[in-house]
Amino acid sequence: MSEETSKAAEIADKWRKKRGSLIMALHEIQGIKGYVAWEDAVMLSERMDVPLARIYEVLTFYNFFKLVAPGKAVISVCTGTACYLKGNDKVLEKFKSELKIKEGESTPDGMFHLQCVRCVGCCGLAPVCVVNGKTYGRMTPEQVPEILEEWKKAFKED
Repeated sequence: MSEETSKAAEIADKWRKKRGSLIMALHEIQGIKGYVAWEDAVMLSERMDVPLARIYEVLTFYNFFKLVAPGKAVISVCTGTACYLKGNDKVLEKFKSELKIKEGESTPDGMFHLQCVRCVGCCGLAPVCVVNGKTYGRMTPEQVPEILEEWKKAFKED
């Protein structure tokens, strides 16, 4: 059993006896490695005595949960009203064309993951994108290549 799967077993045991705690356990597992792996879902099913079908029902219903590992740099493009009205749809299209992926996907090299989020709470800076917690305000499509290069460079230095 890997260390991460062992951690999933600990989480399952922690939440097992608490009614309605499946989502909490899934959140905690995803917090460790960024997604809920198949083996973790199986572990939860066994340890919490919850049918695997129920676990996958929850995982696929809520778009917060990921079933595959996201890229190293998670790009969150705000699609809230203020950002949309100020042109974030064009920024999203530029990210998609530069990365050659759709929203919800990761690049084949595992470097970037692109997702849309409803609101990041920075409406005064609209349009906004967030990459691994770093906020970029007043975005334009022309800034996208610079941001991608910044993160490529940051990961080369690690």
